[in-house]
Amino acid sequence: MPSYTAPIKDMQFILHDVLNLTEAGIPGYADLERDFTGAILEEAGKISSEVLAPLNPVGDTEGCRLENGVVYTPTGFKAAFEQVKEGGWPGLDMPEEYGGQNMPYVIGTAVGEMFSSANQAFTMYQGLTHGAASAILAHGSDDQKNTYLPKMVACDWTGTMNLTEPHCGTDLGLMRTKAEPQADGSYRITGQKIFISSGEHDMADNIIHLVLAKITGGPEGIKGVSLFIVPKFVVNEDGSLGQRNALSCGKIEEKMGIHGNSTCVMNYDGATGYLLGEEHKGMRAMFTMMNEARLGVGMQGLAQAEIAYQNALAYAKDRLQGRDVTGVKNPDGPADPLIVHPDIRRSLMDQKSFAEGARAFILWGATLIDRAHRGQDTAADGLVSLLTPVIKGFLTDQGYDMTIKAQQVYGGHGYIEEWGMSQYTRDARIAMIYEGANGVQALDLVGRKLAQDGGKHVMAFFDLVKTFIKDNQGQDDAFDRDFLEPLKKASKDLQSAGMYFMQNGMKNPNNALAGSYDFMHMFGHVCLGLMWAKMGRAAMQALKDGASDAAFYETKIATGRYYMARQLPATALHLSRIESGADTVMALEAANF
Repeated sequence: MPSYTAPIKDMQFILHDVLNLTEAGIPGYADLERDFTGAILEEAGKISSEVLAPLNPVGDTEGCRLENGVVYTPTGFKAAFEQVKEGGWPGLDMPEEYGGQNMPYVIGTAVGEMFSSANQAFTMYQGLTHGAASAILAHGSDDQKNTYLPKMVACDWTGTMNLTEPHCGTDLGLMRTKAEPQADGSYRITGQKIFISSGEHDMADNIIHLVLAKITGGPEGIKGVSLFIVPKFVVNEDGSLGQRNALSCGKIEEKMGIHGNSTCVMNYDGATGYLLGEEHKGMRAMFTMMNEARLGVGMQGLAQAEIAYQNALAYAKDRLQGRDVTGVKNPDGPADPLIVHPDIRRSLMDQKSFAEGARAFILWGATLIDRAHRGQDTAADGLVSLLTPVIKGFLTDQGYDMTIKAQQVYGGHGYIEEWGMSQYTRDARIAMIYEGANGVQALDLVGRKLAQDGGKHVMAFFDLVKTFIKDNQGQDDAFDRDFLEPLKKASKDLQSAGMYFMQNGMKNPNNALAGSYDFMHMFGHVCLGLMWAKMGRAAMQALKDGASDAAFYETKIATGRYYMARQLPATALHLSRIESGADTVMALEAANF
């Protein structure tokens, strides 16, 4: 059976050696001393390895079942959910006034990676609740916050987001779900939503659905969409649960992966709902959830890559197969372990360098969110808005690819369910699709985010890279050669792509859109290149300072060199594709495909 060990040492290195949390100047960060974060991560790692990870194959094998309108989660999920609740994990970074612990978002992100690696399907129940609670926190009235947040922060009540309908996904302006105003200020919600993760289950007393719908008589299209709180059980004025609302789970979807999460068809038959935020401003309120969810989904790509890599590495060290071409390494056995072979090493280094770079990228992104929200920093808010489609799109594409590489290390055993590797590939696949398919992320990046606020956020990113290179060059020839020069070259490729869009996108928008996916991946590689340069710098400094665990830092430097030499040059390929324009992409008539 596969196993999971939380990468606490690597997280601590990123948080303290690279991001220097206590000196970041972000409100609440001064308290994040190494011992303090270590204690939190140790406890989270323990519950991940000992409680959640053993349930991962159970959830995959059993799935959820719908009986007489009730969804039953897999064996052990309910007890584990109680254990997670008792530890206060769902409210780790939520406000104290509603029962949370008010930790910075970066700590919740690190813990979230562990939980998702150990059991992605399970962790989605609390993750979606966190997103729904965040939307209510940002857009709800005081009464709504007081009614729903304490229970949701504790996960006594869970939450969902209801966007997609059978006939529309990304184009939400086509939705048909109606909201009819009632005399008491509530609304009657009627319609059907599909693909609703955690839509019905047996682990909470109530489920708070956030539902997009159109108020009768409102504007057409996306401008007429509003957001509503639609509880499974109507909440009485005293906070107790009242009658069952007119909503139900019509079906559980049969899915490729995340079997332990109940993905539901939800039917609303005149259900009582309450407006969240302003009329016809539903997308603005929903995007509070969507942006948080997209960062969380990017983290899922990393999380599945990490656990797949851990098990592939263990297998490669244990499995005997062939002999090392440079000389026998296991003379007492009939063959050498797989890990002696260069192609296996290549695969493992791809996985390792991605996971560690992606972890730094995610945690850096989380500090930008903290800087924006806790420090009211508009520049940080603009930068993380720019990076959100990169985090979501690039990390989930690459994370899925890494699970396939891990599966390949196993050979035929990787294809056999008994070994557990296929679950990581199947679970990772959804992350490329939900919360905005990755093609849409690329379009959002190129079509909207690059030009946002006059392009100042992408220029700020380029300045950030330029400043790092300038501040660190000339101190160490090896660092300049192995880290700074590749980063400089990749950043120039990214700038050249942006220039191409400016020069060619206006006269023919397809020139920009046809290159958007390559641009998203190019941007992702530059971000990971920047993270690896920062980690390389920090590791070299630690060695100069006489760090006791020299092997850890030497390994970090070697892994970074691999990424800069073997992965970062992909930016040149992406640039070449972008500069080829849209002609070859759009050449065929639809009938000729």
